[in-house]
Amino acid sequence: MSENVRQAILDALAAQSQGRSIDPTAVARSIAGSDERLWSRLMAPIRAEAVRLAEEGRLVIVRKNRPVDPRAFKGVYRLRAPEPSSED
Repeated sequence: MSENVRQAILDALAAQSQGRSIDPTAVARSIAGSDERLWSRLMAPIRAEAVRLAEEGRLVIVRKNRPVDPRAFKGVYRLRAPEPSSED
């Protein structure tokens, strides 16, 4: 299951314009459909996978459009791709 969640998060981020964030509920709905009972069960696994991906540097967790510590955030959050590195 976590591999499906991971891939759904990465696919949703790839579909966004750079700098735009995604709502984790959209990821849940992309996996489970519109039935709230089904997709709401995915919210904890999505959060856990988002934390792992943030620790790997593959995404940024944001609250109020500001990056947060992946291990110490509470409440409503969104996911965004990291800024591209400016290596010349």
